[in-house]
Amino acid sequence: MDPLSWTGAVGAILNPALLVVSGLFIVAIILMIVLSFFAPPVTLQSNADGTVMAQGGIFGLVETAVRGLLFALLAVIVAYVVSGIVLPYGDAGIIGAVNKQFTPVWISLVVTFVVSIIYKRKLGIYGKLFDNIIGMVGFGLVMFWVFTAIYAGVFDMIATHDPLSQVSGLKNKVPGVPVPGADVMAPGSHYLLGGDNLARDVFSRMIHGSWIVVQIAPLATVFAFMVGITLGLPAGYFGGKFDTGLSFLANLVLAFPVILLFYLLVTPEMVETGIPSYMAAVLFIFPLIFALVLLNSRYHTQPALRTIILAIVLGVLGVLYLSLVNQAGTVLHFLPGWLDLFDVPGGILVVFVSVVFVNSPTIYRIVRGLAMDIKTRDYVAAAQTRGEGPWYIMLWEILPNARGPLIVDFCLRIGYATILLGTLGFFGLGLPPESPDWGSTINAGRGLLSIYPHPALVPAIALLSMVLGLNLLADGLREESLKD
Repeated sequence: MDPLSWTGAVGAILNPALLVVSGLFIVAIILMIVLSFFAPPVTLQSNADGTVMAQGGIFGLVETAVRGLLFALLAVIVAYVVSGIVLPYGDAGIIGAVNKQFTPVWISLVVTFVVSIIYKRKLGIYGKLFDNIIGMVGFGLVMFWVFTAIYAGVFDMIATHDPLSQVSGLKNKVPGVPVPGADVMAPGSHYLLGGDNLARDVFSRMIHGSWIVVQIAPLATVFAFMVGITLGLPAGYFGGKFDTGLSFLANLVLAFPVILLFYLLVTPEMVETGIPSYMAAVLFIFPLIFALVLLNSRYHTQPALRTIILAIVLGVLGVLYLSLVNQAGTVLHFLPGWLDLFDVPGGILVVFVSVVFVNSPTIYRIVRGLAMDIKTRDYVAAAQTRGEGPWYIMLWEILPNARGPLIVDFCLRIGYATILLGTLGFFGLGLPPESPDWGSTINAGRGLLSIYPHPALVPAIALLSMVLGLNLLADGLREESLKD
């Protein structure tokens, strides 16, 4: 069986088109930048009736050309994707075979975008995101990896091989190399993006690495926000000694260099002391506190209904909390087996706790500042005049009006958490050495980077695209929130 080329048979048509369109697009961009220094973006022309009409001039023509070439470039990229999905395996080369594996992801993205655009006027700030090109691009990149992680981690799709399995003879092999013993051209018959230094499939490790990122980064950020909001709102609203004490503790944590603090928390010696387990027990209880005060402040005038809702919600969250902090082989192992719903691997739990602990003080300071600003608004004074309690005002008046900056920061903070996970994996801290997370994979491939770049380059591009998507999504949300 022959190795796959990058573009296969479709390359004879699409490769020249891609080169021509890309070249023209780059030239048009450079020309637009040059003209911006010499030609005005808009010229004015007087009509016979005395009115004034704006014309784009040469700068407008170049800007239109850039827009048209951008759509042409996107059309060529879409052609690569469609040809890979439609044509038989291998006919569209490595790129086509990779796109064929991503077929459920492409379908999910198309459905998500079509439904969201159709109903965007009914979807609040999420719907407004689809009026912003930058936000849409960022959302597309993020959801690409979210769908990839779900299909790979939950449904065991997309990946062509087990991320830990080794195939003899494929150590550090280039992309498109055939697997020995595979007789048919089908998914699994090639290492699409080559083999690493232990003869494992780089493509499959990249896919399963996304599942680790999507599992930890967003959920850890949610927990960090629960801590920051629960402490930041009363600190900003009440002020006084409570605010001074919490702010001092937050500044104390922020005074530590982040990477050094991570090293300290995830080292085996620190894990053996049981401190991360105790930290998990403290930090993970904040979602319960947040749910308690949120529901109690909302239904305090309906005691019977409040009791039922609190019993159900806190009962479910309580069982999840106990299962989360209960870990076999640690100082916090107290639940009987029938009540322990799940076990989180020790390394992942330590990394999770570290991300929550490091991010919480920054979120606390943001929420505190927003609360100090918003509590002076007229609608807060009106709520106080109605006799509303302080927790109701904080959670149902101040917090909803702070959602714009918090949503933007949430997206950015997921990106920071993703980078931190990659950093920890790169230095071999927290996660197991054989883990397919992107940081560990980059570290494993960096030793032979000058000879075999693909084992390190593939997860690095995946990490870059995920963080870039989160940053673009945050920019889009920021622009739309400023329009409110």
